[in-house]
Order: sequence, then structure tokens, then C-alpha cells
Amino acid sequence: MNRGFAASEFRARVKLAQTRMEAAGLGALLLTSEPEIRYFTGFLTRFWESPSRPWFLVLPANGAPIAVIPSIGAALMAQTWISDIRVWPAPDPEDDGITLLAATLREVGGPIGVPSGPESYLRMPLASFGQVKALSALEFTHDHGIVAALRAVKSEAEIIKIAHACAIAGRAFDRVPEIAGEGALLSAVFRDFQRLLLEEGADLVAYVAGGAGPDGYGDVISPASDAPLARGDVLMLDTGAVWDGYFCDFDRNYAVGAASGNAALAHAQLAEAVEAGLEAARPGARACDVYATMAAITGAGEGSGRLGHGLGMQLTEGLSLIPQDRTELVPGMVITLEPGVTTGPGTIMVAEENIVIRAGAAERLTRFAGPVLPII
Repeated sequence: MNRGFAASEFRARVKLAQTRMEAAGLGALLLTSEPEIRYFTGFLTRFWESPSRPWFLVLPANGAPIAVIPSIGAALMAQTWISDIRVWPAPDPEDDGITLLAATLREVGGPIGVPSGPESYLRMPLASFGQVKALSALEFTHDHGIVAALRAVKSEAEIIKIAHACAIAGRAFDRVPEIAGEGALLSAVFRDFQRLLLEEGADLVAYVAGGAGPDGYGDVISPASDAPLARGDVLMLDTGAVWDGYFCDFDRNYAVGAASGNAALAHAQLAEAVEAGLEAARPGARACDVYATMAAITGAGEGSGRLGHGLGMQLTEGLSLIPQDRTELVPGMVITLEPGVTTGPGTIMVAEENIVIRAGAAERLTRFAGPVLPII
């Protein structure tokens, strides 16, 4: 499996963005966050964990992007397809790239579009942003949703990477009986599951959550406790494992020792909802339509939260399967199907699978769990 992308992949993304920029009357895009910058450059590093330095990418109306970055990143950025790399010695509390960025923006001209919609954020000090606007003397506006719209529809090369991440996690889930069983501490299961994911080929395990208890669990985001698994518990593990910068995001449920009738029925109901969601997720359908299809089976009301979301360079991105989201599905979108059911007072069970929208029926990226609750 090849890592990275051909330069033609990035040139195609830039060309699409510039076509939309022209229609919106934008002179450039200013990008400051990791997924935005990586999407157009291929610049992949864990160094984003450090908040000490801002990073910038300027995408002009014509030509290749310009990287305006701390000098510590110059060598790695030079390994990408980007050739115009402008650096400063960061961090600099007096001028942390402000003058260099303002000069670059003046060079390319405005108006400057900055991603400003849902899930976007400005990864630079607000005071510095104000200085850049003043020094450049250009008009700043939103990006008209250009970056989010482009990222929502994956190329085949991106889909292959997501599918590979799903396969890695699938193999790790197959090995859960090696690490979990009656008496095992939930915290130890979480740690061991991360080990299995790495052994199976994940680059990193950015997200692991889950729960355990009789007939289900209280939520799907809690860290693990040191409570031992007991016979009759339902164990759920959910992972966002990453390969070459792309996420999978799905879960699996297991019965410890034996499955109660309630848990077994809930698991079968979730499998039915997932299959119905798969069938509903076709081009032209809306996110809210897929939600409604699954909610009709699980009995979820409008206050139940979302039943799935977009997936790709981030664990969650783009559309949400909720009643209010009328986003139209188009081929190339990768989404999760994530129905949940109430199994008792304060307990739930949740299923999650990953699919890609195709011209006809959607394609499974995960091996669906099926209706039978496995016993460990």
C-alpha cells in the first residue's frame, strides 16, 4: 500500500478550489489548520500537537500554494510538491510570522477567503490575525465553504486509504477475544486494544472509547475504568485508528461469557438499522433521510443525537446524520452509520460502520458486524 499521493492529486484539488474561488471572486485562501494545509500539500506530521507555532498556507487564485511556515518545518515541507516555502524562526513573540504572511498576502492580492463555517477554526492568535489584516490592507471574508465542500467528496486515492485503515481495525477487532474476558479490567482492555491496532498496522490510535455493563453501557465517550468485566456484560470498543493520515471510525459489541436476551435483540435491531441506512445512502438522498430511515427502526427521537457523520482526514467531518441536516449525498462521500438503541434505564447499545457513497448502492468499507452478538 503506497503512502502519500501523487503530485497530480494535489494539483487537481488546487484546480478545483481555484475554479470555485474565481466564481466567488476570491483572490486567495488563507489556511491555518492541519487538515486544511495537509489537504492541499500532503504535509503530514505529528508536530501539530505543539500549539507553540502557527502555520499558514496561501492558495492564490492562480498558481501553486505558498507555504508560510516556521523554519523547523522547512525540510519536511520541501519533501512535498510545494516549492514556494517562506519561513521565519518561530516562535517569535514579537512577530510570529505576521510580517511575512502579510507581505505574502499583499503579493497575491485579495479578497482573502478564510474557512469560517462549521468545524473550522483559526489556528493563530486572534491578535495576530488582526495585525495581519491591518498590515496587508486587504479585504478578508469567508471562503464560501469551498474547502469543506472539496474535502467532503473523496478521491479514489483517499477512499483506498480509509478502507485500509478500516481493514487494520477490523483485524484488531477480530483479536479482541485475546485481550478481553470475564475478570479483565476494562482499562487493561482499552490499552491492549490500542496495542492490537498498532500491531495490525495503524500509524497511531487517535481515539479509543467504549464501555461495559449489563445489557449495555451508559455512554460512548467515557474513558475506561478499572472495573473488571463480569459475565453477562456487554463490552463495546470504538476506535478512530489512523493510517497515512486517514481515519476509520467504527465499533464492535461483545457479550462477556453469555448474552442476555435483551442485549441479543438490541444487537440484531442495530444490525437491521445499519443495513437500512446502507440501502438509503444513495446519491440524491439527504443526510436527514438516512437518519430517518435508521431512526424508524431504532425508535430514536429527534433528541437522540446524530446517527452518523462524515469521515476522512478527521475522525468526524462534514455532514451529520440528524433531522436538521439536508446535505445531499454524492458519490465519493465517506460516512459512518451509527444507530443506537436504549436497552434499559441509563443503558444503551450503539453500532457503527463505515461506507462510501457510490453511483448506485453504497459500498461497505468495514465488514459489517451482523445481527448475532459475539460472545467472548
